[in-house]
Amino acid sequence: MEQQQENSLFGLSIDSVTAGYLKETASWAKLLAIVGMIGCGFIVIGGIVASMAISSATSELSREMGGSGASAAAGAAMMIFYIIMAIIYFFPCLFTLRFSNHIKVALNANDQMALNEGMRNLKATFRFMGVITIIFISLFLLLFLLGGLGAVMG
Repeated sequence: MEQQQENSLFGLSIDSVTAGYLKETASWAKLLAIVGMIGCGFIVIGGIVASMAISSATSELSREMGGSGASAAAGAAMMIFYIIMAIIYFFPCLFTLRFSNHIKVALNANDQMALNEGMRNLKATFRFMGVITIIFISLFLLLFLLGGLGAVMG
């Protein structure tokens, strides 16, 4: 009886049905993590291409209008923005991949430490996504308020 309580929390345990769900979840998580990491690479490549296109377009426009050399700055800003977005998206993908790998090891080897590590990475994924969501909602509200304030004052 004592050993049963050590292996379970409040009478819960991982039976064959739950193990099947976890194994399938780990497979889908691995797919999504790999596709997400490839997507991060495409975001960086897209940022480089977009920065080159913006630099080219703004330099052509500034030559015609006799303007300043802001084309390089605009292109660099675009590239930095895309790289930051790729970095932000990379971490949930990494945590999801780690979750998948640890859960598969835990289920195949009946390894409690791997299960704990997998669940820790799943928690990290959701915590990271939650913080990012709160940040983006806050920025959206701030921009909305500043836009409203600008409309009232202008």
